[in-house]
Amino acid sequence: MLSLREQVELLEIDLKADPVRIAAYSDFPFAIFRYAPGDEWEMRREMRLLSVRLNQEGKRVHSWSMAELLWQSLEGADDFAALVELEKERGFRAAEAQASTYLTDDDFLPIHALLAKRYEGLHPASDVVFLWRLGALAPNLLRVSGLLERLHSMRAPVVPTVVFYPGSWQHTLSFMNLRQPDEPLGSYRVKVYGRE
Repeated sequence: MLSLREQVELLEIDLKADPVRIAAYSDFPFAIFRYAPGDEWEMRREMRLLSVRLNQEGKRVHSWSMAELLWQSLEGADDFAALVELEKERGFRAAEAQASTYLTDDDFLPIHALLAKRYEGLHPASDVVFLWRLGALAPNLLRVSGLLERLHSMRAPVVPTVVFYPGSWQHTLSFMNLRQPDEPLGSYRVKVYGRE
């Protein structure tokens, strides 16, 4: 079994290749780097070190926090106080469902639109995007597979993008190790690093 650092090294080799080899499909330059949720701090350290090494090779690495985008989306969607009141009156699940609508519905300020805007002006030969702090989306605020599908349908990302995904791998990805036996699987048609 490979260590986290060894798995990051494999990702680094593919990011430095010309052309970049992280993608399963050339029109969708995404990859997932799976790691155990308990390795969050080590993963953040390895990600920062990888960013430094890639920058030294002439790449421009953009690290975008999904937690930051989540709050930007929620604050721009509606009266945040109403969401707090909804949780007080009807409980966490009702508030989570409403927040999920804010994060995904085009009538508000969805995360995919915020991400698409950030991709503007980036160049596939020189830029790399890291999406991290996905744990903020747990347990059910936003399906990562749905976000990737939405970005693909928008043709938004044209630069290599790595999603740092806390979870497990047992024939499929389980976000934050929270997948229930009867839960439908997400569709991840991207290369997955860290299956070991």
